Amino acid sequence: MDHPKDVGDRTTLAVMLALREHGYGVAVPFGENTRYDLVLDDGNRLLRVQCKTGRIRLGAVEFATASSYAHHPNEKPTQRHYHGQVDHFAVYCRETGGVYLIPIGVLPLDRAYLRVTAPLNGQRKRIRFAKDYEIARVDCVATDGRAEVLRRDLREEGSGEA
Repeated sequence: MDHPKDVGDRTTLAVMLALREHGYGVAVPFGENTRYDLVLDDGNRLLRVQCKTGRIRLGAVEFATASSYAHHPNEKPTQRHYHGQVDHFAVYCRETGGVYLIPIGVLPLDRAYLRVTAPLNGQRKRIRFAKDYEIARVDCVATDGRAEVLRRDLREEGSGEA
């Protein structure tokens, strides 16, 4: 089992690769005490991005949209949401290889899900599909030891987004 810091570092690297491949400028804030992991430059604005590791659960990529402080000594267990402190979440899921860029305004305060498979009941409303937010695929377990970025150009797939 990987150390949590290694998992987070792999996620951040996968996100950085995907964002650069997608044409964004990426900057890393100095120090450990910012609520965001990266600064994304889309050519018009600078956006704060929080990187999260997603895991497949029941046909969806699940990830936290709040940070937990239960592991800090002398603090009662609590969660802090990111509203007003970040603009987007960037989620890397090793099982799908997908990197997803999601505006914070469309997400709940504690935990979010991006559907990979269609719901069995056929529901479409209030479902976030992973394909709608995927910007790239990153293979961080390539056999030659190098990470590989597989760019997914959403315009070619007819979504009209970049």
